[in-house]
Amino acid sequence: MISIREQAYGLNVALYNEFTLEDFRAFEAEVSKCIQRIHRPDILLDLSMLRDFTIDMAVEQLKFLRNHDHDFGRIAIVVDDVWIKLSTHISSLLTQQHPKYFDDAASAQAWLLSEGGEA
Repeated sequence: MISIREQAYGLNVALYNEFTLEDFRAFEAEVSKCIQRIHRPDILLDLSMLRDFTIDMAVEQLKFLRNHDHDFGRIAIVVDDVWIKLSTHISSLLTQQHPKYFDDAASAQAWLLSEGGEA
């Protein structure tokens, strides 16, 4: 399940339980709209409630990241599961993105709201 909220800096995206291909398609559509609205939007990805993801979604995610490598600003990822954190690290190695990891959504959002993004 996915929850997406527009913010002044871009999008807050929270994933719950299993991240499916259908959820990814919803994410992809919202990101495409956001890119039209904001040049290089920042993204907060809250994966703290994510328990699993499907293989077809993971393949689509890698394609998406390669196609939109330079379309994003800062990316904040909230994650506490070691395997999901490892998979996000692997994804970032395959792209030019260098996300910053947080233990909670409040810290991640504060970083995105800060001017220089240093925290």
